[in-house]
Amino acid sequence: MRKICTACLLLIALILLQCQQEPKDTTFLITETSIGKLEKSSLVRDLDVIYDQDSIVKDTTKLLIGFGAKKIDVYEKGGAHLLKLTASTDSIPVVENVQVQDPRFKTEKGIGITSTFKDIKENYEISKIITAMNNVVVLIKYSDIYFTIDKKELPSSLRYASSVNIEAVQIPDTAKIKYMMLGWR
Repeated sequence: MRKICTACLLLIALILLQCQQEPKDTTFLITETSIGKLEKSSLVRDLDVIYDQDSIVKDTTKLLIGFGAKKIDVYEKGGAHLLKLTASTDSIPVVENVQVQDPRFKTEKGIGITSTFKDIKENYEISKIITAMNNVVVLIKYSDIYFTIDKKELPSSLRYASSVNIEAVQIPDTAKIKYMMLGWR
């Protein structure tokens, strides 16, 4: 009887160990405070350490004349363009803006650069839509994430009017995201 109870306990322990969730892979996860390995509080000088397995390309013109690079591109070792970063001009520069380049980056709700306007509407509350000459910028409520949609994705009556305020109902559900950005500063 004692051996049966011991075997049952071992079996239960094995089942519990199997049921534990594995840690979530955050390599391409976008949150309010991070995008993959990059944290909102990361300093520009730490990028070489953060992306030690990747390649960083800095604006060489600024570097040659003694200023820090304002534009920084991050590439995977295999060559895939991951992110475009813009550094602040503070005395201790931080990452100010991030433009997502790789479709593997997704928010916690599964939105990435291959998503559509319908995906944005269904997962986020839109706070504002800004009409520009060639694009429409969709701002998300309570978030640093914003999306740009090319006016080519809009009905022809809205494409060429720069003074018209475009509403969310006027943007087709199938409209593709042109840029996905995080504005941390």
